[in-house]
Amino acid sequence: MVVSHSLVPLFFFTMLLVQVISRGIDLTWQDARATFYGDASGADTMQGACGYGDLFKQGYGLATTALSTALFNEGLTCGACFQIMCVNDPQWCIKGAKPIIVTATNLCPPNYTKTVDIWCNPPQQHFDLSYKMFTSIAYYKAGVISVKYRRVPCVKTGGVRFELKGNPYFLMVLVYNVANAGDVTNVSIQGSKTGWITMSHNWGQNWDVNMNLVGQSLSFLVTTSSGKILGFRHVAPSNWQFGQTYEGKQNF
Repeated sequence: MVVSHSLVPLFFFTMLLVQVISRGIDLTWQDARATFYGDASGADTMQGACGYGDLFKQGYGLATTALSTALFNEGLTCGACFQIMCVNDPQWCIKGAKPIIVTATNLCPPNYTKTVDIWCNPPQQHFDLSYKMFTSIAYYKAGVISVKYRRVPCVKTGGVRFELKGNPYFLMVLVYNVANAGDVTNVSIQGSKTGWITMSHNWGQNWDVNMNLVGQSLSFLVTTSSGKILGFRHVAPSNWQFGQTYEGKQNF
């Protein structure tokens, strides 16, 4: 269950809010290739390298993709949204199919033992789509297709969400449901008895700090690849629990 908590007046974080032209979103079409993994159920797309877990529960559903190493950026691109269309293959591209929009939720791992079909090896720009998304633009028998893609803003409902995990001396926070740029590049945390602490990037969109913050309300500063920073004051109350998710009242 997601719990919403009120924020302090907006002026508290006005000085921390940075408005810039988006660097993460790029509406220029670029060339890549795409394959698919899993079946129509999407079960194989869950529990990916971004840390989102159950993609249905987290709101991503089957509109997802794994990224090649060149695009994954060690997990920092997790949460970014891409518009993709099948091109240059009248045999396999579905005629009249509209471009799809997917969220990056997994890594397509490189295979350095292969000399052919090395789609996910650097420096290839490649998308390993869910079966549902691939078959929305191409026939599944194609196997691999040429695509055009571009970064687009993510549209989300509700506020940014923070799932708390770990133990009293190690707190790991999954940051998700991030709108606009979608991906998170920096996170800072503040307990009600501490100053601001820069969190370390653990994996995917999991961020951690080695400190006992049990019993303190938690605030966060989140930065996306667009360069925008938002503050979430006391988003988790002092009686927060591990395994619980807390939702801010604002988004990017």
